[in-house]
Amino acid sequence: MAIAICGSIATDHLMRFQGKFSEQLLAEHLSHISLSFLVEELVIRRGGVAGNISYAMGVLGGSPLLVGSVGSDFDDYRRWLEGHGVDTRGVRVSDTAHTARFMCTTDDEMAQLASFYAGAMSESREISISALASEFGTPDLVLVGADDPDGMIAHSREARELGIPFAADPSQQLARLDGEQVRDLIEGAAFLFTNEYEWGLLRQKAALSEEQVAKTVGLRITTLGSGGAEIVEADGSRTHVPVVPETAKVDPTGVGDGFRAGFLVGNAAGLSHERSAQLGSMVAVLVLETVGTQEWVWDRASALTRLAGAYGDDAAAEISAILPA
Repeated sequence: MAIAICGSIATDHLMRFQGKFSEQLLAEHLSHISLSFLVEELVIRRGGVAGNISYAMGVLGGSPLLVGSVGSDFDDYRRWLEGHGVDTRGVRVSDTAHTARFMCTTDDEMAQLASFYAGAMSESREISISALASEFGTPDLVLVGADDPDGMIAHSREARELGIPFAADPSQQLARLDGEQVRDLIEGAAFLFTNEYEWGLLRQKAALSEEQVAKTVGLRITTLGSGGAEIVEADGSRTHVPVVPETAKVDPTGVGDGFRAGFLVGNAAGLSHERSAQLGSMVAVLVLETVGTQEWVWDRASALTRLAGAYGDDAAAEISAILPA
């Protein structure tokens, strides 16, 4: 059965600033900041967390069912995803709003300033997991990613009510969720995905200790940027997975989405949590080395060589067994 990937579907407008944001920000004047950055380049790409994760899963031979809300301008994007193994039958098309837009500027230190226009994404609360399960079959797992906040809460509740394992991945929407919403979102999650900053923000907003979160979720996966990823079991045991060394740092947009895709594909195929995270790290570095979240190219031989170099021959062999030829 498929893994349902719920979350934003967007068009990315990615820009580069030749300089450092940190040199333009004056701490004593942040309360009335007014800045304009002259950017050197602009690329427009397909994106959104659910779109990115689903694309990467499709490339890896997974079975993603994309779930989200878009505008009537989605046709080209739909054909692109379907051409890469993504089932788009869970996508709702708005009668009034455009597909969401993500506008992000990255500086020379990979720091980013971004804005997000929700558009049709705000209607994802109208999507029913129960209805999708009845129409297309019950998924093995539902990932509840960054989306319309009411939709995120509704999807996690439905998954609990239906007894479907789900992964909570609040990501950028932690900024909009209050403590009660955060607790509602993660309660009973099989997996909790965050990056290091989001992990601290989640505990602060939910007023929960690390031990209390551990009693709420099954497995916590926290990405640490260049520090790799930490996997924490319910019993407190920890596994650290270092990154696959990059050949270049081109654009960090979507790196976390790539990690999640690799992890989910590995986990669904029966790999250990450590091996799944290693596959996730391989996809993440491919995204990092490319401008655009869905522009990277999968080369099996090259990927296995890099996996062996980062984690050893045994790891590469185990991961190889679940990857498409």
